[in-house]
Amino acid sequence: MQPMTFDYGGESVLRNLETNVKRLRRQVFTEVANLAYHSDNIIDDIEAIPYKITPGDTPQYCESIYRERAITRERIRLAMGMSLRPEDKPVHLTQGIEESNIDEKYYEPPLMQVIPAACNACEHNVYEVSNQCKGCVAHPCMEVCPVGAIHMENGKSVIDKNICIKCGKCKSTCPYDAISHKRRPCADACGANAIVSDELGRAKIDENKCVSCGMCMVNCPFGAIADKSQIFQLIRALRSGREIYAALAPAFVGQFGEYATPDKIKAALLKMGFAGVYEVAMGADMGAMTEAEHYVEEVATGKVPFLLTSCCPSWAMLSKKHFPETIDKISNALTPMVATARMIKKAHPDSSVVFIGPCAAKKLEAMRRTVRSDVDFVITFEELDAMFIAKDIEFDDFRIGEPIADATGAGRGYAVAGGVAKAVEECIDEYYPGTEVHIEHAEGLDECRKMLMLAKAGKKNGCLIEGMACPGGCIAGAGTNIPINQAVVQVRNFVNSTRKAIPDKDVVKDYHPEE
Repeated sequence: MQPMTFDYGGESVLRNLETNVKRLRRQVFTEVANLAYHSDNIIDDIEAIPYKITPGDTPQYCESIYRERAITRERIRLAMGMSLRPEDKPVHLTQGIEESNIDEKYYEPPLMQVIPAACNACEHNVYEVSNQCKGCVAHPCMEVCPVGAIHMENGKSVIDKNICIKCGKCKSTCPYDAISHKRRPCADACGANAIVSDELGRAKIDENKCVSCGMCMVNCPFGAIADKSQIFQLIRALRSGREIYAALAPAFVGQFGEYATPDKIKAALLKMGFAGVYEVAMGADMGAMTEAEHYVEEVATGKVPFLLTSCCPSWAMLSKKHFPETIDKISNALTPMVATARMIKKAHPDSSVVFIGPCAAKKLEAMRRTVRSDVDFVITFEELDAMFIAKDIEFDDFRIGEPIADATGAGRGYAVAGGVAKAVEECIDEYYPGTEVHIEHAEGLDECRKMLMLAKAGKKNGCLIEGMACPGGCIAGAGTNIPINQAVVQVRNFVNSTRKAIPDKDVVKDYHPEE
């Protein structure tokens, strides 16, 4: 097979750093995993976690140890799948634990929540003069302001925020770069414009707009946004002795350190109690062939103006919530997660399936009425890493084990932006020679919105359009562990080591898209 190359759309600085926010999340997930594995007194043990994470009398991250522990308590509730406590009512930390302390899927909506005590109430889209202002005679900032929002006080420029229209002309013309543009990182990262403010100026998520991609969460420097986890319930299910299979998303390679090769990850999952391990790239192979067939029969013939890929749930939600005119253009191919889960349950009818991937939104996809019977749990790579830590899994202790060799390079390439469209195009070229294929792909919700606007306006007719909510694709999902550029290399090497480039045409013979 020909070596495969990938491009990706860049990433925020925070995604490349091992920050205190990442460390705190890992600590919370690990303690909750320990709770599920070892606790005989769950109430007392939950109460002890904030004191384990913040021991002694000195705060590590906040100005107050009491605030720091209060925030940790809310993180624990979210990691247990429970909702935040109201700020104006006396609700105990463990209220609702009876419903959460089960070995079945548990979820209290919404998925993404802002922890009010952790939010810094950052200003958004505000221009402000810093102490770098020289009070120059030319005062070009005043001259270019179209609404007269800048005046001089004590020899320095001052912006009247009640008049300012936020055009940015003052900032661009200041010779000393003395004017800053203050932006709220979570709102900047949200291409669905779902971040608003509450009455105290803190971030708040508009659920009517949110598509649960998690980009707000990974871009908040205060760790004030978190998603709910099913890690506790999954561990309880594993301890119950039930037959549970792991379905590994294509982006898994490289996510657990240099010693965690695919075969060792499989061995570790089996040691933890999973009955078997499957590549979700198998479901991606099926989806690639299905969308190739759909494109040839519907788009290439002019019956349908364009085709939107279906594998990214946040992309599909963006289309449904913000561009309802495009809903019927979304491919009816099962997502790789669902296709793989159905394949597993066909082979093992009495089993449970756990999707392990990079994506927060998959937790919501698994709650859909048509999916719930197929996917029993969804956890992220970040959450699985905490399970490995809680079980003292060290990958350098494993010898080379049974390889993971279920899928083709096409399906594995789904992990990186552009890989879905590339896989579909390769299948069309091979099995439908002579068909002219027009490919477009967008990554990051801002670019996805622009692409959908163009498609809605008739500017993308005849195209197969791949959308990925996360800049870079699945390897940049909110539940990943490593920088995107490292993940690109890992996936590329994994794809290029695959013996078979694309799936057989009959891979979809037992594959049934949703009604």
